[in-house]
Amino acid sequence: MREDQVDEFDEDYAPDDDTPPYWFPGGHLPDDARKMGLTHNVPDGALLDFAGNLDGAKTLHRVTAWVLLVVFGLPVVFALMRIWYAFT
Repeated sequence: MREDQVDEFDEDYAPDDDTPPYWFPGGHLPDDARKMGLTHNVPDGALLDFAGNLDGAKTLHRVTAWVLLVVFGLPVVFALMRIWYAFT
């Protein structure tokens, strides 16, 4: 069959591409992260993929997001406090 002919019995209306299904790991990485070479196999990419999987409608996911914010924000707060006390 030529490319310009359409199969009238074809029920697959999705475009033919080789992208993996959305449930495969690494599917929630932003395009910019993929351009930088991050995948779900490296620590930074895995963290981005994990955060991309969080759903704001679920309570446990919201709690997890807040815990992540605290875990990654506290070292910054402690470093700023150390600088503040060093100059006062």
